[in-house]
Amino acid sequence: MVVVFNPGIRTGLQALKNRMNTVMELTRPVWSGSYHVAGGGYGAEERDGYYDYADAIPLLFTTLDRLQTSGPRTAVWWRCGHGQWETLPDALTNPADHDAWYARDEQRRRRREEAEQRRQQEWAVERERWSQEPDPAPEPEPVPPCERCGLPITGPSGEDAELAPPEDGRHCPSCRTDQRQQYPTLRQAVFGRRSRQVARPRQSVTGPG
Repeated sequence: MVVVFNPGIRTGLQALKNRMNTVMELTRPVWSGSYHVAGGGYGAEERDGYYDYADAIPLLFTTLDRLQTSGPRTAVWWRCGHGQWETLPDALTNPADHDAWYARDEQRRRRREEAEQRRQQEWAVERERWSQEPDPAPEPEPVPPCERCGLPITGPSGEDAELAPPEDGRHCPSCRTDQRQQYPTLRQAVFGRRSRQVARPRQSVTGPG
């Protein structure tokens, strides 16, 4: 549908714009089409949509002086909903229809596939690097605690364990040294420490025969 306005001599530019806006608003249900919300596709978070013009009638405006000055093949057509002066082929296109949405969705799909390929390549490089690294050294077995003080049975680091009594499997070097240097018992303090001696067999003395 085409509407040609003839402003004439008495109608100013603002009055012409007001008249065109009035006709555009009164006919909006005819040319606007219906908007449909569609997702970005493939799980994308981007929201998008398109206009369905199946039941819409394109409405084009122009003026008599534009047609007389430039002719119908130039950008003298204003389609309601486009918002600019266009040539007739451009004015009859629907840049916001389902085909335009599908083209945008295909671009989003290709970008996601390219991003996924880059991630796969990065993961492959990381896996190759991990496969070339040596296995970590096994963790040392836990050291049992000393039964007397609760510290590790091997003693603090830097302590000279060679000066301590022999290992007994129960105490650390410090505790073994302390146990050797303990005060004597009361009986030992009174009677002293007796060293054990091996009894020698008695020899019988016989007279001269």
